[in-house]
Amino acid sequence: MNGASREALTAARERLDALTDSTSVDATRLADELAAVTALLDREVSLRRVLTDPAQDGEAKAGLAQRLLGGQVSGTTADLVAGLVRSRWSQSRDLVDALEGLANIADLTAAQKAGTLDDVEDELFRFGRIITSNTELRAALTNRKATASAKGELLRSLLGGRADAATVRLVTRLVTAPRGRSLEAGLESLSKLAAERRDRVVAVVTSAVPLSDPQKQRLGAALAKLYGRTMHLNLDVDPEVLGGIRVQVGDEVINGSLADRIEDAARRMAS
Repeated sequence: MNGASREALTAARERLDALTDSTSVDATRLADELAAVTALLDREVSLRRVLTDPAQDGEAKAGLAQRLLGGQVSGTTADLVAGLVRSRWSQSRDLVDALEGLANIADLTAAQKAGTLDDVEDELFRFGRIITSNTELRAALTNRKATASAKGELLRSLLGGRADAATVRLVTRLVTAPRGRSLEAGLESLSKLAAERRDRVVAVVTSAVPLSDPQKQRLGAALAKLYGRTMHLNLDVDPEVLGGIRVQVGDEVINGSLADRIEDAARRMAS
């Protein structure tokens, strides 16, 4: 994606991360519903064009999306889709690609919460190797004359009880709705997403006042260096955190002023 679409996708992934970081959000259900919306907009080209028309008001498009999806998906999914159509997209197809990517990320997040993300990443890699070495299986899974249900049944017989549930969902969606991609390219894309998700760490940051953009950037960079992982900051404001911040990464809690923590991070890195 380029230009406006890339910016819209980045913002959408940040909103998705904020949603799925909450324990109250069912990431698996969110993935299924986003996949259903993906299928709808992939099929309904005229609707997709209306929702991505740059000449139309963003709020009007968001309202249309809410009306169409109301009662069909959860409020969380409807709100996320409404946010997507408020954004500008370079091409109408980019919206569908973004929705599909968000659905996959939500499934990978569910695996991460369940502690099985490493297994999913490994299973996607191994399935890709199987496809490469087994031409008959690849032909069966990519046969355009075969129905989606038949392909899904074949995958269940291959992966059911042998692979994580998230792996089964991801591969089944890829095989039954390839959207013009080769099976190998789709599996490679899923593997990259899994690797990105595995390297992502969430830091819950509570401060007495909202942090400025430079402060957020410095804190994120310092924490990334400390933990050696990509760091996502979930920000909250609590006036009782007088004059400082509270940072929680997993079970570890760091208390202290912003300047003190950044200086301490630099000292630890230098030692």
